[in-house]
Amino acid sequence: MVQYSDELKEEIRQANDIVDVVSQYVTLKRSGRNYFGLCPFHKEKSPSFSVSPDRQYYHCFGCNKGGDVFTFVADIEKISFKEAMEMLAERAKIELPTSDDPELNKRQYMRSRMYAINADTAIFYHERLYKPLAKIAQDYVKKRHLDNKTLKAFKIGYSGEYNDLYKFLKAKGYKDNEILATGLVNKNDRGEFIDRFRKRLMFPIMDVSGKVVAFGGRKLDENEKVAKYINSNENLVYSKKRHLFALNLAKQSDAKNIILVEGYMDAISLHQRGINNVVASLGTALTDEQARLLRKYSEQIILSYDSDGAGQEAIRRGIEILEAQGCDARVLQMEGAKDPDEFIIKYGTAKFNKLVENAISLTEFKIKMLKQKYNLDNPQDKVKFLREVTILLSKIDNSIEREIYIDKFALNYDISKDAIYSEVNKILYKKGKPKEEVLDKKIPNLSKEGEENKIDASVLKRENMIIYLLVNNPVETYNTLIEKISENYFKNEHNKQAFSIIKSVEKADIESINKAISNIEDPDFQNHISEIMLSDYEITSIDKCVEDILSTYNKSILQERKSEILKKLDDEKVTDEEKNQLMKELNDIIIKLANRK
Repeated sequence: MVQYSDELKEEIRQANDIVDVVSQYVTLKRSGRNYFGLCPFHKEKSPSFSVSPDRQYYHCFGCNKGGDVFTFVADIEKISFKEAMEMLAERAKIELPTSDDPELNKRQYMRSRMYAINADTAIFYHERLYKPLAKIAQDYVKKRHLDNKTLKAFKIGYSGEYNDLYKFLKAKGYKDNEILATGLVNKNDRGEFIDRFRKRLMFPIMDVSGKVVAFGGRKLDENEKVAKYINSNENLVYSKKRHLFALNLAKQSDAKNIILVEGYMDAISLHQRGINNVVASLGTALTDEQARLLRKYSEQIILSYDSDGAGQEAIRRGIEILEAQGCDARVLQMEGAKDPDEFIIKYGTAKFNKLVENAISLTEFKIKMLKQKYNLDNPQDKVKFLREVTILLSKIDNSIEREIYIDKFALNYDISKDAIYSEVNKILYKKGKPKEEVLDKKIPNLSKEGEENKIDASVLKRENMIIYLLVNNPVETYNTLIEKISENYFKNEHNKQAFSIIKSVEKADIESINKAISNIEDPDFQNHISEIMLSDYEITSIDKCVEDILSTYNKSILQERKSEILKKLDDEKVTDEEKNQLMKELNDIIIKLANRK
């Protein structure tokens, strides 16, 4: 397998600013010199995820994940370090040397062939839609009020009988293994090739760049006992949790939000009527990956799912996923129609846009769902309703936001604000927990032998600060610390490794040191280093900081030697002459320690 040089890695790193890359997945807001946002690797309500444009590192102080731009892409996309480098190289339009690994070459070639097959298949299906044999499909699109411009924009098509597609693709020169890899054709026990999609209205699914990655097919004969919708299976080029139908078109909209609907027809119908900021979730529950993808293109996401029970439950789950990704998630309230397609056909674009403007928040949506459980004319039900709502309101972290909802709730349901505040405060009081004291906590450290040692937080902080100063400050600071401090001083293995790497760097400047540390691909090491880089040590004077560190370091060396001497003095094998020498050294150490206080 081809190995990429350190120089190439550095070129790719420099071409991909970490703030720009992370911003594709996380909403970042600047605070001081760094950017902060909600961590994409664990659920949190308050931002603890920090990105440094100066140091080109990220770190989450909640889950402790961190590293550089390569680590971030590898973690967020769940790919290898090498694949992350290749992805970033493509982003920066940097050409990589050709791999000499036959398996990798084969995989890359297969991906390119599958994309080509999908593209040709989309054309094949679309052209068939206009032929006499597709009358059932033509009648259906007329019934759904789809015009020719829409059919072409979405490349809507029709799949025929038995193995028409297979014969078409073979005639185009594709091999059986390539065709089978797409899942568009299956092979039965008798060795016959049969099209997966037959006699269905076809919807090409495209990635955000417009490449066809999969297909969805709707049955046209309602009497036929087959699934109403079937989709492509996941394969080398398609993962349903990472794609959204029509996002390639919606991303071009200048609207301030994106509308998320359930089905192909909902999205297509709205696009046809001028509402072009609409995507569909491919018939699956919304995933974290899809939510991150949406957040990349808009902060405000409005869910417009079917009005039935399943649709409303999907809204509840979906909006929580969106909010966890930092989206301003809202719910479109629709009456008089079962889905957006039916609503816009019955009532028109203007009324639908009005629904979008009046979309409600997650809290309002949950209150509305609770209201349906109770008869508010019944005093007991009203008390139960109030109790559940106050629990809901108590979960709002922002006190101003909570106060706004309390005012609105009190007004809408004719309940005293004081009563609501009283109940909410009771819940908050019960939840209250004393803050944990962390100064005296011991920090676990895994030694090379796998045994867990305990390190004082103050010791670890001092070690971390040494690494921070070595990486981020002038050569004078570097020389002083390298000369005066021994590698054996470090208790934390990652700090010891970092110190060793830094000490071995020939050119003692920030760029060379950063490059050497970044070349260590161990994720635990990178997590630790990123925490060091992005911690605030509140250093007002570098010289004073270095002086204090060396003073504490020398004191610790003396204390360690003092302990060693005391142990030796208890050893019966030590001669009287050796004891006299040890006592003399011990007295000197005690005097030095006294002078350092």
